[in-house]
Amino acid sequence: MSDSALLMDRIYRQQRHVYDLSRKYYLLGRDRLIDGLALPPGGRVLEIGCGTARNLIAVGRRHPEAKLFGIDISAEMLATARQRLARSEQGDRIRLARADATHFDPAILFGVPSFSRIFFSYTLSMIPEWERALGESVRWLQPGGELHLVDFGGQERLPGWFRGGLRRWLAAFHVAPRDGLEAALAGLPVEVRVFDRPHRGYAQYAVCRRLTA
Repeated sequence: MSDSALLMDRIYRQQRHVYDLSRKYYLLGRDRLIDGLALPPGGRVLEIGCGTARNLIAVGRRHPEAKLFGIDISAEMLATARQRLARSEQGDRIRLARADATHFDPAILFGVPSFSRIFFSYTLSMIPEWERALGESVRWLQPGGELHLVDFGGQERLPGWFRGGLRRWLAAFHVAPRDGLEAALAGLPVEVRVFDRPHRGYAQYAVCRRLTA
């Protein structure tokens, strides 16, 4: 087991029980991401860092024909996700696996070759090798498939006291806003179709399409 897996299990061993209730107040933009997936009929969707499966369940409700998959490095979070799926009408449609975002193979995990959509929802900021995770996600996108991301931004248009306090608080949970995200995406074989920083820079939101050649 990697150091990252051990750390995530330690962080979420207790937090997982109240994660969704507490996070809805400050993980801004998650529903915008879900609404913007624009899936093709029968498309395959992967969430990287699926946590409690809250987002995948929401995707399933909006896209009843989609095939849904999620990976997470934390066994603790996956345990909560599976409990939640057992109580959900979407439970039979969602497949989960424990995997590292920086190195995984969907054929081994799920028996599928690639995905129509892959998304990160406030997880890139918790992955130490986040640029490698971005590259790995693009690797498993179908040509023309899309990568969707939402995460903490630089808070550049918010008061300095708020920005400093938020970053200190996030650091206590091993969360680091990825200030280099836009530049990192520009170096990948994708077309960046959307990149903005809503809520005065509190968040950053991106939609990228994998190039076909």
